[in-house]
Amino acid sequence: MSTITIRQAALDDLDAIAPLFDAYRQFYGRPSDPDGARAFLDDRLQRRESVVLLAFDGEQAVGFTQLYPSFSSVSLAPIQILNDLYVDPSARKHGVGTQLLSAAVEYARSVGAIRLTLTTATTNLPAQRVYEAAGWKRDDVFYVYNFIA
Repeated sequence: MSTITIRQAALDDLDAIAPLFDAYRQFYGRPSDPDGARAFLDDRLQRRESVVLLAFDGEQAVGFTQLYPSFSSVSLAPIQILNDLYVDPSARKHGVGTQLLSAAVEYARSVGAIRLTLTTATTNLPAQRVYEAAGWKRDDVFYVYNFIA
């Protein structure tokens, strides 16, 4: 692998991001939907509802992370939710995920966020190892509940 570069994605990057996003969704058991993936990302970027950080190996996009802004009511401060992180299998075990996490932390700090938060599948042990090696701490104080609407 050559030197990995990471930058914030723009609308012009949809062709590079969409296949990675579609692969990410498939990793979590969803059927491939390239058009839906592209439309979803287009909406998020157009509406400025998320920030996508895109990793490149030379000219090839090899990974991304997507951040959503939120707030901590208790702390009266902004936070960022790291909702998606994906590295193409060909680029795994080369530090791309760790670099994307570092870029996410830098971005969050630059917008005044007091913390980043993420969730991952309990079975996704490789990702958990990457998060913990990068200094992320698993929450043992709060439970996460979901209501499926």
